[in-house]
Amino acid sequence: MNKQQSPSLAQDFEAAIEWWQLAGVDTDYADDATDWLAAPEAEAEPAQRPAPAHKPAAKPDPAPSVPRVAIGGDKSGWPQSLEEFQRWWLESGTLDAGGSYPRVAPRRSVGGSGDSSAGSSAGTALMVIVPEPEEADRETLLSGPEGRLLAGFLAAAGIAPGSTYIASTLPRHTPLPDWGQLKADGVGDLLAHHIALAAPNRILAFGRNILPLLGHDTAQGAAILRDFNHDGGSVPVMGAATLGELLRSAGRRKQFWHRWLDWTEG
Repeated sequence: MNKQQSPSLAQDFEAAIEWWQLAGVDTDYADDATDWLAAPEAEAEPAQRPAPAHKPAAKPDPAPSVPRVAIGGDKSGWPQSLEEFQRWWLESGTLDAGGSYPRVAPRRSVGGSGDSSAGSSAGTALMVIVPEPEEADRETLLSGPEGRLLAGFLAAAGIAPGSTYIASTLPRHTPLPDWGQLKADGVGDLLAHHIALAAPNRILAFGRNILPLLGHDTAQGAAILRDFNHDGGSVPVMGAATLGELLRSAGRRKQFWHRWLDWTEG
């Protein structure tokens, strides 16, 4: 008797599917229904990759920095007499980039708040230095309340009219000046040159920003620089608050007066 040939695996699979169809069952019941006999879904085409974004254009190299020009320009061109300096102070385009306020010349004291005459002769008992002209100054340096305060002080100190040379560190009133940058640009060198031309016996500087321009370290605390050395020699310097600050405070005026007496009589 011949042995019956065993059905192949494919035949078994077809028979099983036929049985399920005859039984009316064509779905696998589970948590999620699955259609066993459904035609296979077409394979989804892979989504197109987005086009690569354009690379930002490379930033251009920064423009080369333009070197700052020293205040006053080349020192070799600075005036060598006080008279020339006073004229140059009003006219030279190398001192600043302009501004809303006029330049104001230095002057000599005449017993009041001012005379526009600067006086051209060098040599003076006292040189008064302020940071800048008053806001209302037009032709005369310190023509307002600060000038009147200074005139009253000079009279009380017994300083003869005409023996004080009054100058500003900046040629025009400048709101919120950047003193650190001004120092880096050489305003201290220009001030030292101005002092050498004026040749004072003493210097009284109103404003805490002036002494650092003359080489004084403000961290030292003392406001008296015993010797300011320059090409023309050595000059004692006393620092004080600005005239505006003294105007607003009777206490500061009293303190300033006592320090002045200690400096001049001690």
